[in-house]
Amino acid sequence: MTTIHDHLGRQLVVQPGPQRIISLCPAITETLLELGSKSVVGRTKYCIFPQEIVEDIAVVGGTKTIDEAAIHALNPTLIIAEKEENTKEIVETLAAHYPVFVCQVETVDDAYRLIETLGTLASVQQAAVALIDEIQKTFAQLPTLSGNAAYIMWRKPYMAVGKTTYITSLLEMLGFTNPITKLDGRYPAVTIEDLQQAKLDYVLLSSEPFPFSEKHRAEFEPYLANAKIIFVDGEMFWYGARMLKAAHYFNTIQQAFN
Repeated sequence: MTTIHDHLGRQLVVQPGPQRIISLCPAITETLLELGSKSVVGRTKYCIFPQEIVEDIAVVGGTKTIDEAAIHALNPTLIIAEKEENTKEIVETLAAHYPVFVCQVETVDDAYRLIETLGTLASVQQAAVALIDEIQKTFAQLPTLSGNAAYIMWRKPYMAVGKTTYITSLLEMLGFTNPITKLDGRYPAVTIEDLQQAKLDYVLLSSEPFPFSEKHRAEFEPYLANAKIIFVDGEMFWYGARMLKAAHYFNTIQQAFN
């Protein structure tokens, strides 16, 4: 048996060799499968990428509620969770039976660490190193953007991405400043007045988890005359394997910021 530590510093003992992995986070599932891992035996109902592969993998509940019987039936040797996506209660419940590796992603650098970690846990290290290298090279080729940008992810109430989040780190890497980080919380509720005080150049309305669309433009535009309203694909702000697709996506939409 091998003793390892997860991203929270928790110690767990795992068996050497190939694992039977249950992933409880969509970005983790997608990354493992994109790396070519054949070890994933269970996933959540929200793990929908890559579509042609996940269809053959058993569902064990959601990210906040799990089907314990389904998990036990799969006899996993390793469960991979994520601090933000999954609850402490889920981790503690499953840790009584299985090694549970908890990942934490709050920055772009954390996202690279995640890919490296998954490569190690699933014995696909070479693929992980290659993916990280390709992502970094592609991001390095992007033009640097600038301006104050708020990323709005929810409606009624409006919620924006704040401090210590991967999305803010990604925005900063692209060259933006996120003034919402001055507010309390990682995903603070915001008012139109908050957005006005932020002196925004851009309001990014995400396609998920709330599906903002053109019909919502009128909720912002009259009150933020100096800000450009841009609709963005929220899935391109996921960490992990999706980062490579995101780099290409940002390259195609850069003209929207001019």
